[in-house]
Amino acid sequence: MTTDRAAPALYAPPAGEMVDDLSIEYPETDDMPMPDNDEQFVPVTDALSALRYWYSARDDVYVSGNLFVYYRMNDNRTWVAPDVFVVVGDTVKGFRDSWINWREGKPPDFAMEFASRSTWRRDTGDKRRIYADMGVPEYWRFDPAGRYFTPPLVGERLVNGEYRPIPVTMDADGILRGHSAILGLDLCVLPDGQLRFYDPESGQWLRTYEEEVALREREAALREAEAAAREAAERALQDETAARETAERDRQAAESALQQESAARQAAESALQQESASRQALEEEIRRLRQQLQTGE
Repeated sequence: MTTDRAAPALYAPPAGEMVDDLSIEYPETDDMPMPDNDEQFVPVTDALSALRYWYSARDDVYVSGNLFVYYRMNDNRTWVAPDVFVVVGDTVKGFRDSWINWREGKPPDFAMEFASRSTWRRDTGDKRRIYADMGVPEYWRFDPAGRYFTPPLVGERLVNGEYRPIPVTMDADGILRGHSAILGLDLCVLPDGQLRFYDPESGQWLRTYEEEVALREREAALREAEAAAREAAERALQDETAARETAERDRQAAESALQQESAARQAAESALQQESASRQALEEEIRRLRQQLQTGE
């Protein structure tokens, strides 16, 4: 991240009343390159994304990171840039070039640093004193590489101007877990070394923006698949109903044809019977006439 600059003798604001000199410009960058590697950059961006998404519906929570925090009035050379910080207050949400404590009315409520080879000593030394003197209520440190301090997650709460440890314990699932009273969230290091945030009240793991988008895309694809399956089932049911109706009409037509055939057969049999009776009557008449002729002879 950016290289923090602070004069060791200027941690605390000066005593006495001062007037904010509005003509002083407070730079938003020191024009130094960002030295982070993926080992540090990825968990920082994931943490920022998860917290920003989690608090996106709240106007009283401001989440930022790698932003200059100025803590000495009228001194634009003295600042720190936490990897991640959170401010809870009245309508604090909005975009900023930097965080100027005396103009905002308070310092961050939660600050977190992600250790790297070049920063971890300062994170545990100078920055810790700066945050305490600023009055940052919670200060957390995470070692993504697991090389610089043990355990890799450290939380501290400000008590009477001094930081005191926040309990961080390993649970039965092998998850290193500490609770932030400021965020109302658990900070967790999973067995694979990944840092995640967990809401104990709802039982939800916080998702990054990318994870939320991917989840919504999967849910949308699932809804589309379910809708397509329902449409296919409805079409199949309609086809089955139509086929059943066609089969019923064919059956009725076949029965009607059978009935017509039976009636035709009966009519034919009746005609044959009538023909046979007529033939017999004719034969009888012929015999009678023959007998009359023979008698007349």
